[in-house]
Amino acid sequence: MKITLGELATKLGLTLKGEAGTMITGLNTLKEAQVGEISFLANPSYQSQLAESQASAVIVAEDQAELVTSSALISANPYLSFAQASQLFNNRPAFSAGIHETAVIADTAVIADGVSVGANAVIGEHCQIASGTEIGASTVVSDHCVIGESCQLNPNVTLYHNVVLGDRVTIHSGAVIGADGFGFAPDQGKWHKICQLGGVRIGNDVEIGANTTVDRGALDDTVIEDDVIIDNLVQIAHNVRVGKGSAIAGCAGIAGSTTVGQYCTVAGGAGLAGHLNITDGVHIGPMALISKSITEKGAYGSGTAQMPMKEWRRSATRFRQLDSMAKRLQQLEKIQKGEV
Repeated sequence: MKITLGELATKLGLTLKGEAGTMITGLNTLKEAQVGEISFLANPSYQSQLAESQASAVIVAEDQAELVTSSALISANPYLSFAQASQLFNNRPAFSAGIHETAVIADTAVIADGVSVGANAVIGEHCQIASGTEIGASTVVSDHCVIGESCQLNPNVTLYHNVVLGDRVTIHSGAVIGADGFGFAPDQGKWHKICQLGGVRIGNDVEIGANTTVDRGALDDTVIEDDVIIDNLVQIAHNVRVGKGSAIAGCAGIAGSTTVGQYCTVAGGAGLAGHLNITDGVHIGPMALISKSITEKGAYGSGTAQMPMKEWRRSATRFRQLDSMAKRLQQLEKIQKGEV
């Protein structure tokens, strides 16, 4: 894509300080940008790179515009403007409607006009796929699935039966939606499988990362509400509900029947135990283990801070001594009160 700086400023709704006729061909970081590319400054830690950047223009906040040696695109939210610019320069191959000759599609499936079905894709019985949706190569859509408009299922995605996707849902390769939840009843040393009779319902404008799994419900559905973003390698167990606008980072795991409220963030590697309720507006820190429900919004974490290994080993020894230390302290308090 080629666009003048003036046209770009208009499309992004930004104020331009510089040469409107400059031709822009792409985006890059401040450090790596070359002439013809734009960059952005959203993190003050990178401000020192402005002086030496070769970018033809930089998206910045108004109070940093004077620091830009080339043209400046002034934004109230530079990171958001960068995201919008990236969509203009998206280099993903263009969408092309049509059904590949090697695709296997059940006779009862209803596929709207303007759908793309890739090579070796499989679409099961009684599925419904709305216009503008792309089914990638070797993707499997099992029986009784409903897929909304303008969805993007990349190659090698698997939807089990009874999965419902809203509009503009993006699912990346290797993701599995609707596999059985981890439900088993123990009896005399044996595990008896609990058939998972629910499904999965995913709202509008949801993005699910590569190799992420969303299990089907045991009885009720597992639900991902509108505008949720889920990173790669995330596990969402059966009957979980994730509220509108929440974000879950890589390698996080949410155990069964837990509800995550609206506009929450779960950082990488965090784990949420089952049957919890997390209220709206909660941030869970990286590697945190959440074992109790959270009723007040705010930031929560667990575990110990980073420290040199020698110090950590000493601290670990102290952790093991805490119970006996607490008991001795209670005994001393009783002695002090004359109770012993």
